[in-house]
Amino acid sequence: MDLFNSALGKNITFVRPAYFIVRGFIGIPNVDYYYIFLLFVYIVSVAGNTTVMALIYLDHNLKTAKYVAVFNLAFVDLLGSTALVPKVIDIFLFDHYYVPYNECMTFLFFCFTCLSMQALNLVALCYDRLVAIMFPLHYQVRVTHKIMLSIVFFFWLFVITAVLITVGLLTRLSFCDSLVINSYFCDHGQIYKLACNDNTPSLIIGNLLIAIILWVPLVIIMSSYVCIGHTLVKISTAHERVKALKTCTAHLSLVAIYFIPILITFTMRANIHPNARIINLSLTSVFPPMLNPIIYVLQTQEIRASLRKLFKIRKQSRVIGK
Repeated sequence: MDLFNSALGKNITFVRPAYFIVRGFIGIPNVDYYYIFLLFVYIVSVAGNTTVMALIYLDHNLKTAKYVAVFNLAFVDLLGSTALVPKVIDIFLFDHYYVPYNECMTFLFFCFTCLSMQALNLVALCYDRLVAIMFPLHYQVRVTHKIMLSIVFFFWLFVITAVLITVGLLTRLSFCDSLVINSYFCDHGQIYKLACNDNTPSLIIGNLLIAIILWVPLVIIMSSYVCIGHTLVKISTAHERVKALKTCTAHLSLVAIYFIPILITFTMRANIHPNARIINLSLTSVFPPMLNPIIYVLQTQEIRASLRKLFKIRKQSRVIGK
């Protein structure tokens, strides 16, 4: 407790700025084209995730426990894209670099909450695949609506609490020098490093959240697939092994899209130019929400069938209308 109470130094007057200056993309050549690309990505993300959510809501065949996590992922992707991309375009394309203090904290809260929930939601989907392949006879008992809703609810509760604590610690910091955030949004790490008093609590919580929300889910997922692989080896025929593995392809694709760019950026950050790092991290934030619904539509038989049925119904209604 003394550590948190010492966040304000004895000899420093508390200074809460009226605004922060977000300047991450400044100085990057031809960056206006990138903003147009972000707008395209956002439109595809909204259309794709809205479609997946609508299909799950309308089709009774998709009202299974597995699709609780799929629906939640689509909702998180939609919310995260809406929280991030329009604001980034507003800041950089229309030169609104001065972001009010409270608005910056809100911006940070929604972005970090959604990015964190994307990683944890992949764990929920991994649980579904793990039980389906390792314990197929117990699947209906171990993967129920109640269990999946409990998992998703717990993840939401944990993430919201953790991010609220993170933002709360930032409000205890004093800013008496630079207010320039060298990132594409109100980034936690960039903000607490600007403080002119003790930022140790924010440093600790930042590193802790990276471990819990990034590395722990990755370790859990990789460990689960080691177990799945061990189970697949025991399956008698190659055809059955391939059939079982195909049920994991959508989830493995989501894991790769989310984690690989982050791991590359973190591993090579000492050798990456700051501008390249900002571009890479921004792509990591906007690409998964765009690709996730496309992957599920292309690789999940139930969703493809539901989509075909929807188009068939619309086509028949048009014919009847004529």
